[in-house]
Amino acid sequence: MSHPYLSAVIDLVRQAGEAILPHWRSELEVQAKADASPVTAADMAAHHVLLDGLQALDGSIPVLSEEDCAVPLAERAGWTRWWLVDPLDGTKEFIAGSEEFTVNVALIEQGEVRFGVVGIPASGRCYYGGKDFGAWRSEADGATQPLRVRPHPVGSFTVVASRRHSSPAQERLLDSLRGRFGELALANVGSSLKFCLLAEGSADCYPRLAPTSQWDTAAAQGVLEGAGGEVLEVAGAPLRYEARETYLNPSFLALPAGVDWREMLIELANRS
Repeated sequence: MSHPYLSAVIDLVRQAGEAILPHWRSELEVQAKADASPVTAADMAAHHVLLDGLQALDGSIPVLSEEDCAVPLAERAGWTRWWLVDPLDGTKEFIAGSEEFTVNVALIEQGEVRFGVVGIPASGRCYYGGKDFGAWRSEADGATQPLRVRPHPVGSFTVVASRRHSSPAQERLLDSLRGRFGELALANVGSSLKFCLLAEGSADCYPRLAPTSQWDTAAAQGVLEGAGGEVLEVAGAPLRYEARETYLNPSFLALPAGVDWREMLIELANRS
């Protein structure tokens, strides 16, 4: 089973990536948004590709993009199905010339991720999936592979971390995990690729006890859930996407579903 819009969204994500690449590793004018985060012409080029394409695909579904998010809560509260878009996730990595930037699109229904697509413009790789129909990784040449989380650590317990964002609570949690699993392997990667490492079975856990926004996580959460993972608030409830005044997520834990250390991780996160 799949979703009737999935193939079209994969194509749009690839088109948005093609709109970004001419700006990559070139001279960029970087502007600061109201929250002091950077934005470039590449962000806006991808935004317009996705906005126009998604509206053409189904004009009845609203689009909420990081680059066009001034939508009143009273309006968003009436949405039951909507697109959640980050046209260029990892703008700081992009500006630095790294390959670790992505294009993220998720379809949200009743506060849950129906499916998500994460494209990597620099390589042409694309991750996509949803919890009701699985997850896959496709390459630029069309080769496609199904994804599945790993139920047990392979060698060291591997924790995915952010290159740029941590917090005292997150560092305390890592220390607690070392006490449980021994020395950790840390996989540092930018943007929504952190979830994708779990989805392809290359890591065991992604704790995030530092700020993220809804558009940072939704698409990759769909991929991880399709691969047999879950994303939880630290209290243990699934991370959801109902309309709220703020677009900031609560702290969360991404992990394979059903692992025997799930409750231990929740307990340690709440102590941190």
